[in-house]
Amino acid sequence: MKRIVLAVLSAAATMAVTSPAFADEALAKSKNCMACHAVDKKVVGPAYKDVAKKYAGDAKAADMLAAKIIKGGAGVWGPVPMPANAQVNEADSKKLVAWILATK
Repeated sequence: MKRIVLAVLSAAATMAVTSPAFADEALAKSKNCMACHAVDKKVVGPAYKDVAKKYAGDAKAADMLAAKIIKGGAGVWGPVPMPANAQVNEADSKKLVAWILATK
C-alpha cells in the first residue's frame, strides 16, 4: 500500500513539474496570441522559447512582459510592432507570462 501511495505521489509531482509548459497554451489560443507566436518557431513575433531564453534570470521580466502583452510594444524583436491586446486582463497576462517563461 505504501508503494502505491508513493507511486501516485511521484506521478502527481511529475505532472505538476511538466504540465506548466502546456498549462496556459489554451489561454494563449483563446486570446489570439498564437496567431502571431508559436512555442518553438518564429511566426510574426518571436517563439516563446526564444522569449524565455532571452529573459531567463531577469527578475523584472515577468512584470514587464505582462504589461507588454496588454499595452503592446515595438523594437525588441524587430520592426514589426506587437499590438495591444484588449482581450487580456492583468491576471491572464501574468498567467501567460508564467507559461511563456516556462517554455525553455
